[in-house]
Amino acid sequence: MAKDIRKLEKRKTRTTGVNMTFAIVILILLGLGIVMMFSASYAIAINEGKSGEYYALRQAIFGGVGLIAMIIISFIDYHIYQKFWVAIGSYVGSVILLVLVLFIGTDLGSGCKRWLRLGGSQTFQPSEIAKFAVVILFAYLIDMHHDKMKQFKVGTLPFIALLGIIAGLLLKQPHLSATILICLIGIALIYVGGAKWWHLILMGLAGVAAIAGIIASKVISGEKGYFAVRLMTWKDPFAYDEGFQTQQSLIAIGSGGLFGLGLGESRQKFLYLPESENDFVFSIVCEELGLFGAITVILLFVLLIAQGFHIAMHCKDRFGMLIAIGFTLQIGLQAFINIAVVSNVMPNTGISLPFFSYGGTALMMQLAQMGIVLNVSRGRYVVGEERQRRKTSVSTRQSTA
Repeated sequence: MAKDIRKLEKRKTRTTGVNMTFAIVILILLGLGIVMMFSASYAIAINEGKSGEYYALRQAIFGGVGLIAMIIISFIDYHIYQKFWVAIGSYVGSVILLVLVLFIGTDLGSGCKRWLRLGGSQTFQPSEIAKFAVVILFAYLIDMHHDKMKQFKVGTLPFIALLGIIAGLLLKQPHLSATILICLIGIALIYVGGAKWWHLILMGLAGVAAIAGIIASKVISGEKGYFAVRLMTWKDPFAYDEGFQTQQSLIAIGSGGLFGLGLGESRQKFLYLPESENDFVFSIVCEELGLFGAITVILLFVLLIAQGFHIAMHCKDRFGMLIAIGFTLQIGLQAFINIAVVSNVMPNTGISLPFFSYGGTALMMQLAQMGIVLNVSRGRYVVGEERQRRKTSVSTRQSTA
């Protein structure tokens, strides 16, 4: 009987349609994101000698490819990612790519080597692969060792070590926002997986202390490196020339008022606000659509997160629950950090706004990951029902006897 139940656990016995609310919110965010990115980018494109629609058309193409991938992936059983070679291979592959960035990485003008060049003007960020890899590997390992997760040497230490490797390579780029994002996702998955909360707090405090010590030593020594400059400009962006981007972002947000200047009417996008089509596109949203437009975008992300967690809660197996939580958290935390950065709640760390910021690798990866979550919402497994049926059948036979 036990063997039969194990076979049932691996076999999909009934499927339903995807979570349509989740899918519709993704489409709304993607459509609105392309419109706002077009508005934020056409002045920059013209200044570079390109057509005003250059960035928007490329983003639309990336979005179209990503949507096709999302639809296809939503039909592929997510248990394929539960295989050893997928889980381990994705992590090892991401580590190799992050190492390559240190040697042959490209700086696109931000002072940070975060990209690998594919040829010509095509680049991609290995950190996007690392986000996917951490979610898949952690879900795989937690599902495999779920009954030992409360043990420090099994449920906490190995995961922290795996996160440490990724975090160390990201900090060398440097890419602080991606480091924070991946660590938060990893810690959340460990906690949901059953690790003791005080184990995580101790390890988290140790990690924070280590990073804070590195940054503090550079600030105290007077070394005006990446971290020191970001901290100084965060404290008072109007006191330093390096805070120019944050200054212009705050001006754009304040100019929008309650209802905004109107779609396409932003002034800061005319070469005042650097990266207006990328990391700081939300500033243009605030300027053109105002407070109500900004709140609408935030509420759409909140709805996406709520539906993602709903999918996770109703998943019939642990692995599916964990990857749904992981990919949902990635979008939610990334949106929160980006909005915090452009409003100067957090130091400027260089992180994009999901579905809005220009970038083909990030957009396609985000949509592909949403396809995996949609597949989790599509699958329905009757293992629990089958077990209950067997128990009922046994009880009935016993009572009859």
